[in-house]
Amino acid sequence: MVARKTPLLPAFLLAATLFASPALQAAPAEAKDGVLTGSNGMTLYVFDKDVAGSGKSVCNGPCAANWPPLMASASDKASGDYTVITRDDGKAQWAYKGKPLYFWVKDQKPGDKTGDGVNNVWHAAKP
Repeated sequence: MVARKTPLLPAFLLAATLFASPALQAAPAEAKDGVLTGSNGMTLYVFDKDVAGSGKSVCNGPCAANWPPLMASASDKASGDYTVITRDDGKAQWAYKGKPLYFWVKDQKPGDKTGDGVNNVWHAAKP
């Protein structure tokens, strides 16, 4: 009786690779009613004083208490129009088209856009 060799190793390696690959990461924000929202459904904002593409946020300290950043985790990866910047405190924050993204503490529920136009420098982030 002659044993047949079957190409199991290549199939096994392919299956291992497929199952080991991380799932596609969801975007950190989504478009709803013409604005970007976080996973909690709350409106996201951009700040005119942030320079697009600089990789920096100028909203720190008391500013960030009122305008909490949309934080990124260490495992989050930039994709498409979304990038990850490093804040002054060393933590990661999401940016859209180079502009850091923030929430507004006075928005109470999903759909609120009370931060749009604050001091003529805060604007709802638009897709």
